[in-house]
Amino acid sequence: MELNGAQWRKSSRSDQVNQCVEVATNLSGVVGVRDSKEPAGPVLTFDPYAWRVFVASPPH
Repeated sequence: MELNGAQWRKSSRSDQVNQCVEVATNLSGVVGVRDSKEPAGPVLTFDPYAWRVFVASPPH
């Protein structure tokens, strides 16, 4: 999957230092999630609806 144009932002729940997750929500039809320490590494992709459900669910 091509993720050119992804605008990555750090999760507000990350510690902003070493354990950061970045999310790209500006792409059409997909949400990308990656480890900020490895920006060229693997990216998990999610359907936008599934991502919204995940983000809205209460923490466990």
